[in-house]
Amino acid sequence: MKLFGVIIDMLRFLTAGESHGPVLTAIVEGLPAGLLLLEKDINHQLTRRQGGYGRGGRMQIEKDAVKILSGVRGGLTMGGPVAMQIENRDYANWSDTMSPGPEADTSQRVVSRPRPGHADLTGAIKYRHSDIRNVLERASARETAARVAVGSVARCLLAALDIQITGLVRQIGTVVIKDQADDLTVLQAQLVKSQVLCPDPVAEEQMIKEIDRCKQQGDSLGGIFEVRADYLPVGLGSYAHCDRKLDGRLAGALMSIQAIKGVEIGCGFQAAALPGSQVHDQIFYDPETGFYRKTNGAGGIEGGMTNGQTLVVRAAMKPIPTLYKPLKSVDLHTKKSFEASVERSDVCAVPAATVVGEAVVAWELALAVTEKFPADNLLDLQQAVAQHQQYVKQV
Repeated sequence: MKLFGVIIDMLRFLTAGESHGPVLTAIVEGLPAGLLLLEKDINHQLTRRQGGYGRGGRMQIEKDAVKILSGVRGGLTMGGPVAMQIENRDYANWSDTMSPGPEADTSQRVVSRPRPGHADLTGAIKYRHSDIRNVLERASARETAARVAVGSVARCLLAALDIQITGLVRQIGTVVIKDQADDLTVLQAQLVKSQVLCPDPVAEEQMIKEIDRCKQQGDSLGGIFEVRADYLPVGLGSYAHCDRKLDGRLAGALMSIQAIKGVEIGCGFQAAALPGSQVHDQIFYDPETGFYRKTNGAGGIEGGMTNGQTLVVRAAMKPIPTLYKPLKSVDLHTKKSFEASVERSDVCAVPAATVVGEAVVAWELALAVTEKFPADNLLDLQQAVAQHQQYVKQV
């Protein structure tokens, strides 16, 4: 950001890479120096993204692992840009077609039959591609591996401030969870044991059966996941500028994930059917802890800003549009009707999307933190947040 001719450091990132290209690359800029950043912590999140019941054949090929190329020395950030790389192991099977050089044989593996629900047809028209592969290679959800790596960096920054991010699946198909622990430690322990990131064992069993049923039918399933953030400082975001409202930024970030079609915060869409007395959170005061609320219909955000309660945001994921029982489409070249092309795909990727959701939420929160508490060093950042927390208690 440029202010009065001076460049102001801020968090930002860029990813690059294709689904079957050599690597995925990400660059993160604006991190404070002194942050512990280890490959194993990023790899843990990448492994979680590849898991979940209902995933497809690609996960049997790839074993995602990040390589930090710059910006870190001795495990600590130095203040400069951090570059990361994730190898696409499947590139070995695609190098003749996907090589960046002129030796690539682009006449092979041409895709001319757009898949309904994908970026295929619109992307080909927009960029005037005669081979839809040029679209699907970047539009693919494979890109989210790089965003999980980026979000993992943000997650490390938040963890250094004692902010915790937790994601869970609330619904797959028609199966909705009924039980969820209020205690954060218990909830996280339940999620570690689940194949679909569901804290309700009864619902989890039904979700797995639903996934198996759809797999046999060559169909796919969507669902709803939830991401929560605990121990956030009060006042992240802004009420003064519409583009800085944190709820707007979170919604935009989650909607940027492939296949996400809806976002809600707190009681969300349910609020439309309820009277205000059952939606808004009454405010109380305690001399020791300061202002507090007994309910959280707002989902931790009021007026575009964090209010000190747990942030609760949910996203609805549509069923994956690549079906093994393909839908009808029209060939881009011949204009004849065909069954749409089938690329390797999942039956259900809601658990994986939950991990991606955690990553993009972590990034937006880290960005909001560094905007409110700009600092060149992690220690300065920690002290600024601690002082603010103390102030909030004394208001």
